[in-house]
Amino acid sequence: MRQQASSPEEPDRDSEPPDSDILPERFARWFAERDWHPRDHQLALLRHAIARKSALLVAPTGGGKTLAGFLPSLMELVQSDKRKRRGIHTLYISPLKALAVDVARNLCTPVKDMNLDISLETRTGDTPQSRRQRQRYAPPDILMTTPEQVALLLSHKDAGRMFSGLRNIVLDELHSLVTSKRGDLLSLGIARLRKLAPDAIEIGLSATVARPSELRAFLTPQNAGSDITRLAEVVNAGDGAPARIRILDSQERFPWSGHSARYALHDVYEAVKAHRTSLIFVNTRSQAEMIFQALWHLNEDNLPIALHHGSLDVSQRRKIEAAMVEGRLRAVVCTSTLDLGIDWGDVDQVINVGAPKGASRLAQRIGRANHRLDEPSNALLVPANRFEVLECRAALDAASEGAQDTPVARDGGLDVLAQHVLGMACSEPFVADDLFAEVKSAAPYADLPRQTFDRVVGFVATGGYALRAYERYARLRKTKEGRYRIAHPRVAQQYRLNVGTIVEAPMLKVRLGRARKAGTGPPRGGRILGEIEEMFIEQLVPGDTFIFAGEVLRFEALREMEVIASRSGDTEARVPSYMGGKFPLSTYLADRVRRMLADPSFWPRLPGQVAEWLEVQRWKSIIPKPDEMLVETFPRAKKHYLVCYPFEGRLAHQTLGMLLTRRLERAGARPLGFVASEYALAVWGLEDMSAMIGSDRLPLGKLFDEDMLGDDLDAWLAESALMKRTFRVCAVIAGLIERRHPGKEKSGRQVTVSSDLIYDVLREHEPDHVLLRAAWVDAGTGLLDIGRLGTFLKRIKGRIRHSVLDQVSPLAVPVMLEIGREPVHGEAREDLMREAADQLIEEAMRHEPAGETRA
Repeated sequence: MRQQASSPEEPDRDSEPPDSDILPERFARWFAERDWHPRDHQLALLRHAIARKSALLVAPTGGGKTLAGFLPSLMELVQSDKRKRRGIHTLYISPLKALAVDVARNLCTPVKDMNLDISLETRTGDTPQSRRQRQRYAPPDILMTTPEQVALLLSHKDAGRMFSGLRNIVLDELHSLVTSKRGDLLSLGIARLRKLAPDAIEIGLSATVARPSELRAFLTPQNAGSDITRLAEVVNAGDGAPARIRILDSQERFPWSGHSARYALHDVYEAVKAHRTSLIFVNTRSQAEMIFQALWHLNEDNLPIALHHGSLDVSQRRKIEAAMVEGRLRAVVCTSTLDLGIDWGDVDQVINVGAPKGASRLAQRIGRANHRLDEPSNALLVPANRFEVLECRAALDAASEGAQDTPVARDGGLDVLAQHVLGMACSEPFVADDLFAEVKSAAPYADLPRQTFDRVVGFVATGGYALRAYERYARLRKTKEGRYRIAHPRVAQQYRLNVGTIVEAPMLKVRLGRARKAGTGPPRGGRILGEIEEMFIEQLVPGDTFIFAGEVLRFEALREMEVIASRSGDTEARVPSYMGGKFPLSTYLADRVRRMLADPSFWPRLPGQVAEWLEVQRWKSIIPKPDEMLVETFPRAKKHYLVCYPFEGRLAHQTLGMLLTRRLERAGARPLGFVASEYALAVWGLEDMSAMIGSDRLPLGKLFDEDMLGDDLDAWLAESALMKRTFRVCAVIAGLIERRHPGKEKSGRQVTVSSDLIYDVLREHEPDHVLLRAAWVDAGTGLLDIGRLGTFLKRIKGRIRHSVLDQVSPLAVPVMLEIGREPVHGEAREDLMREAADQLIEEAMRHEPAGETRA
């Protein structure tokens, strides 16, 4: 356990009040001309920068964080001799491409107004190759970029020249980076920047911080061999105006299940009409496409409404962003691409469709409205189903208390370290001792053992023991002087094509074709609309229609890596599904939902339909206490069901379902399948599980014992497709599997086959391989969420309540509706779900209250 050095996490308090005298006359005049004055926290951060101390600024949305982060750079550049500037002076790093572009646009205002002789540019994956190439040889004073581009720049031989004059590193929305593999990659990149530019300082900017010490450690080099965690300075701006948040209480019937929120779209449209500009946040790209299309059908007033998500072509996204800045749009349906920091002053309402899944995410999103420190943000939460009403209420209460639930900082990933090791070798040959000390200075890797580091270097060099016989995995050679260098120049080329930690499913470009005459073949290629997942397109045949980029398209043909499509007049079409982008329910919100559910005195604060649902559940079955888990068993349609309510999120529930069915199979329950939601898990089989649990054949305490994470888990992982998928992600990040090659890209099927073959070889011949270890760690918090499942099993030990029912309970209806869903879209699907819900509820109301056993 590392101890912390430096001061406690309190607002920055100086012995004398902040004084704007430190501002040069030109800057002071610029503030005065706008009737502004620099805020205390902006001046406090400026003083730290002048003293060359790294610092973290924690300020609410609209608190002027961006200007505070750049004031030191602007002042220093103005006071310097342009002829003596060397390379990049300030490196601004953002988690979002859109945020980097937005900040550049906003920073241009003071630069232009004060006629400052300062050059600033952006560099993201959307930047043209010619400009990126030029930036290496003629870099701007201020470069705004992303973690991946930093890694790319550091892999070049001229990185030392480019960054030797670096003075400031500004890390925006830092909280969103430090808990992910992107944060691991960024921390290693900053460790190298500290070596290239030892005089540089780091400035972290964040609005939502649960544990400031973790971010402060990220901004400071850690001492190898020391148990003391070094912390940067902290400036706390205090709280902004409290947000005005309400939950939609629609006159329509709340759905029992599903995520479309179609019932509420009339209300959403009316809310858009009542405000100047609205951001409509959803949790997935599929949902964004569906809701945008539905709103257009309701748009009798011809309001300018746009769509924004990461799969749209960059030109389309930039047009939408520009239209927002100019105030030409009334609403934008968007995903997390616009979550962070985007400063659009005309936005006066945020609508969140679906539960936000986390208190911090909600705070971040609602901060997009009235993006000013002293003005409250306006937000409308639109739950998509009845359980989401509880979740939205929990998130609203957390927001009113200022509570945060950002994930706890994690140890750095070994697959990311492998990528970084190769990148450093591409830049210049390295000595292992020197690189180890550099890596240890990065906070996520401060506790990295030398033996583990050496194994990672060995893997990068040869592929590891099981793969060293294959020349293709030999990427590093050791020189006579003991330095590691790349084995061939093409290794560097391949690294730069595949750098990064965001591993999405393989994508295909969607090109809108120009119509041809009948019988002359598919349309000719026109403009690019964006990218869509290969797996979705594989399910289509020519003539099928699908929704993308806000339009209904007809699939015409697949040409190499491009989908050729034409516009269609169909009103019903398939919505593309995407593997990524689904947020898990945070542990913090899950705990609040359990407490809310267990407290009948709270129910009157919920919409009447939801309160009545819970009252019927209390009468017909059981409402568990916050530290208990309810298990219900009942027969239906010649099958027997077991439904439990862990409230631990879909990923943990899926893993629990896999392990539970193995145990039920051994006990003779003959399970047929299971389905998991964010809140519950349902298992069905051929044997009466009520009777089995009531006897000694299937005691609940044994069924949900922690030992299921032992042999049962190992046996399941050996054959699990999810574990192979987790390994596949690690293998791609570590460079063992290369998706991109010059002029071509591997298909998803090719990547899967290659990865699965290697996985099987390593499990048999080198089970302690560094990538298998990395995959196991990822399984704890990623697709399998084993870590959260383990905590849950400890929590419920001796606290399981069993309700024996004759029919399905009201609480079980939502998860029961997940079983056997047909791929029916649009209103037909809603009608089917409504019909099924009516039938299930009728059954639940027909019989007497249940009996109970405890475990």
